[in-house]
Amino acid sequence: MGTTRKYLAFDIESARLPDGDWRSCRPLGISCAATLLANSDQPRLWHGGNDRTCPADRMSREEAIKLVDYLAAQVEHGYTLVTWNGVGFDLDVLAEESGLLETCRTLALAHVDMMFHVLCRLGHGVSLDAAARGMGVAGKPEGMNGRLAPSLWAEGKREEVLRYVGQDVRTTLDLATACEGCGELRWVARSGRLRCMTLREGWLTVREALELPLPDTSWMDEPWPRERFTGWWRGEKDIVVTPYGSGKYGVLPLFLPVTSWLSVTFSVTLRADGRDESITVIVVTPRRPAAYEGSRR
Repeated sequence: MGTTRKYLAFDIESARLPDGDWRSCRPLGISCAATLLANSDQPRLWHGGNDRTCPADRMSREEAIKLVDYLAAQVEHGYTLVTWNGVGFDLDVLAEESGLLETCRTLALAHVDMMFHVLCRLGHGVSLDAAARGMGVAGKPEGMNGRLAPSLWAEGKREEVLRYVGQDVRTTLDLATACEGCGELRWVARSGRLRCMTLREGWLTVREALELPLPDTSWMDEPWPRERFTGWWRGEKDIVVTPYGSGKYGVLPLFLPVTSWLSVTFSVTLRADGRDESITVIVVTPRRPAAYEGSRR
């Protein structure tokens, strides 16, 4: 199958990226970003300040807004934004830094997030580097990854980080077109074995991926719910659980009306990765008639 979309690849690097759950340590700031249009030779690099030889520590709100405006303008001109985990990170952070939540939400739903497509189809994620190796396209530089980028940027090795983010968008674009060209995504699993996911209709947009049926994740110890990636635009609470549903706890997004439910809200402190983290838990139970309770399985 051939590629019919004109893609615009996009990636950011955060100014800081703490260990563990980064969402509890926001705002992260944006040190730099890169965009690459299909058929372009070189990526466009974005950073704070006007001097490429000495970029600012992080992009200002005005500079983040210019990046959002550029993405939106290119989409208007017929390009399809493509990312790897853009819903779960890049567009989330960009929405916060720019203050343009609705615009970023619109961009997120209409764009192709290849990793999110995999998650919605299979129930688990795949790393960009594993996919690049599986598809035979150039991946990340040896010994470099996104977690190192903030510290390298802080140490003044900014040209190195700019080259890295530029390579990431090139890998993203090459991967998107290569997979659509052959009708499948291949990646190297942790076991070293080659895995494959067919793409009979090409890559799905986030809106389309959200319509896929939920995959079977009963074999996973800690499956990732889709709300973990989309919660930033829905304004959901941290955790919502209901004691009904196939004998397991389920997730009830708060954008659904809950007027017919009894709820108890409390805060708990969990210790993870050597630090305490407070979360809000809402346990909800439906107002069911007593006669119904006797028929519960």
